[in-house]
Order: sequence, then C-alpha cells, then structure tokens
Amino acid sequence: MSSISLSFLQSTCSYSNHQKLFFNQPPLISSSSSSSSQWRRRTSLTVEASARTRQDNRQARHARIRKKVEGTPERPRLCVFRSNKHLYVQVIDDTKMHTLASASTKQKPLSEEFDYSSGPTIDVAKKVGEAIAKSCMEKGITTVAFDRGGYPYHGRIQALADAAREHGLQF
Repeated sequence: MSSISLSFLQSTCSYSNHQKLFFNQPPLISSSSSSSSQWRRRTSLTVEASARTRQDNRQARHARIRKKVEGTPERPRLCVFRSNKHLYVQVIDDTKMHTLASASTKQKPLSEEFDYSSGPTIDVAKKVGEAIAKSCMEKGITTVAFDRGGYPYHGRIQALADAAREHGLQF
C-alpha cells in the first residue's frame, strides 16, 4: 500500500471518531493504468422497495372496483366501509352525489341491541344488512350495485350482502 492510501485511511478513521460518522461518501479507490495511477470514487447502488401498506392496497382495489360500479338513480351503489370498531353502509346515487339511505353500527337501535367490545361480528353485519335493506325498501329502492370497498367478499362483507339479499335487495 502506498503512503497516500494509508494517510487517507488514518484521516477518515480519526474523522469518524470525532464526528461519529464513517464514510459519508464512498471511499476512493485506485485504478492502475500503464502511465499513472488515478483515483476515482467507488459508487454503490442502493435499491429501496416502496413500502405499500394494507390501507394503500385496499384503496387501489377500491379504485379498480369504482371504475366498474357506478350508482344511477335506477340502480344506486351500495357502498360498504369496514373499520376495526364499526361497519358502515350507504346507498349512493353517484349522478347527483346524494346518499339515499344509510345504516351503521353506530345507530342507536343496532348499537343497543348488540354489546360488542372488540368490533362488529358476523351477526352484527347481518343486522346492518337487514337494516339497510329495510331502509331501501321504505324508499322504493329494490336493485343496487354492490361496492365492497376493496375488502374481500368474505366474512362480515359477505354476511352483510347475504342479509341484504334475504330482505329484498337485488344485486
């Protein structure tokens, strides 16, 4: 090793002890050529994966579904939102941007009937589906387009949809 590279190494080590940093920049390496030695920076390639959360993935699925499902006055959209603590359902006319009917676990009749602490269960989802179907039937809505909101058609979402179908909604 040459004296230049040793002095460089000593200076960076002493620098790192004082500043608590070690190699802020990539180190210099020598490339030997026939005429003279030249110094160049060693470049490193850093690849980082873009972290997508479950929420981001659900919103992307919901956007794909919304391209295909649109609420009209004749056939409004039945939109479902599922949180950890509650379940919300709306029947929406997208042409007027108007909510025609809604039901959720926060409404008094449903929240008093079930005493759940950890979140809505399948039984609660069935009651919400029954409530939205009754609300739609009172307003003369019989057919809807189902928008599952990016959630898998399984569990609470499926129970809600089946209960709404049993009580007269068609989708």
